[in-house]
Amino acid sequence: MDSLRIALAQINPSVGDINSNSQKIIREIERAVNLGADLVAFPELSVTGYPPEDLLLRKQFVSENLSAVEKIVENTPDIISIFGYVDRDDGRDDGRYNAAAIAHRGKLISKHRKIFLPNYGVFDEKRYFDQGEKCPVGIISGVSVGVNICEDIWYPVGPTGVQKSAGAELIVNINGSPFFAGKRQQREEMLCKRAKDHSVFIAYVNQVVGQDELVFDGTSLIISPHGDILSRGKQFEEDLLLYDINIDQLKSQTKAKGIQFSLSDLSNVGTSDVFKVSKVFNKNKTNLPITSNNPMNKMTELKSALVLGTRDYIKKSGFEKVLIALSGGIDSSLVAALAVEAVGNENV
Repeated sequence: MDSLRIALAQINPSVGDINSNSQKIIREIERAVNLGADLVAFPELSVTGYPPEDLLLRKQFVSENLSAVEKIVENTPDIISIFGYVDRDDGRDDGRYNAAAIAHRGKLISKHRKIFLPNYGVFDEKRYFDQGEKCPVGIISGVSVGVNICEDIWYPVGPTGVQKSAGAELIVNINGSPFFAGKRQQREEMLCKRAKDHSVFIAYVNQVVGQDELVFDGTSLIISPHGDILSRGKQFEEDLLLYDINIDQLKSQTKAKGIQFSLSDLSNVGTSDVFKVSKVFNKNKTNLPITSNNPMNKMTELKSALVLGTRDYIKKSGFEKVLIALSGGIDSSLVAALAVEAVGNENV
């Protein structure tokens, strides 16, 4: 039977290193193609790294990011690639958007500009970005795929509802969702509810990064319209999560309308933007083993977050060796143990 093979590339981009990030994206696109994927998705703002913050105020930085987008698009063959970048209105230097590019066969076929911009806690997106208006739905060989970004899916009445009303059967949600104790459970409960309420499959991809005081844990997900987690990516490690969705099952399981919203509610969110892609799914796929990673317990999550944050801080700051001044006691022992695990005992 025909299936849609999804690849979720939970990569570790570096804020500001546009060249390295775009090369990593291109490599993962090639890898996904070689593994028979029909669609590959990358995290939010994966071209610039997330969060780029005041780098966005540099016009040259945004321009370099757009040049990298062109290169990635050119290196997208017969696969749908979805990746995060900073978009800009033609003829304007000040208008910026947190956007998702949708590419196929060397062309940028559509894009989504993030609609809900978080401005609480560690987020300050309203300072840097304008709000989007369109919610794209691509018809890919008869399968309707909606694309939105991170916060967009947290709202019960949001882009997912607009896209479902336009016929979406699968929602691809790209993320820069930071970790804190209890966040994985909270996130998974929300995504399962959103999938069930809208009767859609959800493919959720998140980055794996330590960036200053933030840590991003990956843990990408495939979720069924019944609200069941079908597959889970690794935590705190880069991963390419592959999953085959049977097309017949996709069609049958997404027929339910789910929760109904008034047209006025949805019009306040944005309008749908439907486009077609002449992609034919690869029918000669080799069978994928069914894999899903069990979640870590709380203590292991906390330890893994500290190790990833330490490792990325040291590595991305360009340090080769680390000097630790210890004062004795259990706190010093824990710091030393985490540092050794992060960078190796030969570098401490």
